[in-house]
Amino acid sequence: MKPDVAVPARAELGEGPTWDPASGRLIWVDILSSRVHTYEPDSGRRTVMATGQHVGAAKPRAGGGLVVNLRDGIGLYGPDGAFSWLLRDPVPGRRGNDAAVAPDGALWAGTMRYDEATGGGSLTRVAGDGTATPLPGPVSVSNGTGWSPDGHLMYYVDSPTRRIDVFDFDGQGVHDRRPFAVIDDGDGFPDGLTVDAEGGVWVALWDGAAVRRYDPDGTLSLVVELPVRRPTACAFGGPDLTDLYVTSARVGLSRPHPLSGALLVLPGTGRGMPGTAFAG
Repeated sequence: MKPDVAVPARAELGEGPTWDPASGRLIWVDILSSRVHTYEPDSGRRTVMATGQHVGAAKPRAGGGLVVNLRDGIGLYGPDGAFSWLLRDPVPGRRGNDAAVAPDGALWAGTMRYDEATGGGSLTRVAGDGTATPLPGPVSVSNGTGWSPDGHLMYYVDSPTRRIDVFDFDGQGVHDRRPFAVIDDGDGFPDGLTVDAEGGVWVALWDGAAVRRYDPDGTLSLVVELPVRRPTACAFGGPDLTDLYVTSARVGLSRPHPLSGALLVLPGTGRGMPGTAFAG
């Protein structure tokens, strides 16, 4: 199983691939270049939009446009491109990181400190009206978040823990946090994740040059080696949601692979679940 190159970008810190079925395109970001990218597999058409500040994630909105997890909070782009703040909460030395939309349409938005200080990040549920509810407990580098096919479980990565954790999910809140899978020293750090239609959890391994799939019981079932040292996140896309897209990064590498920073794709790898648009 070898990846193809979907977009030969040279992203500093590519992240957050998300399939938008309404437009038939993949949305992803380059965090440190403050850009939101889109890619249409059928036509090959690409767009790039500057956000003006570091952007950790961009997700479709139910009424059109995008919700973005920015350095200083949660922003909204309308269908016409007009920008407004939904939740502005600037904290010196902190930025938005990965984010995901829950089955109820709320955005679970993560943050981290630029210096990656322990306990300096957060994970917050942001409702469509901007109401914010933080996840209890310390967070350092908030990353991948996803939900089981039945919506009863939420998976979550705080990268320095080297774990994927799982919570019980009641439709809005979470409880009973416990380890789901542990990444051994030397295998990289868990980063962004996605859940497939069978309940398998796929995770990109920063500094691990691979994507892994874990069965619903936490058993490691597949390892896909990649040419890039720092894959950052993965998501299923395409009309039938069978192609796995993987973002990657060049940042911090003295000798990056020529494909570092590219958007990669593993065609026909599995089958994803339809996503939910942000309710705001």
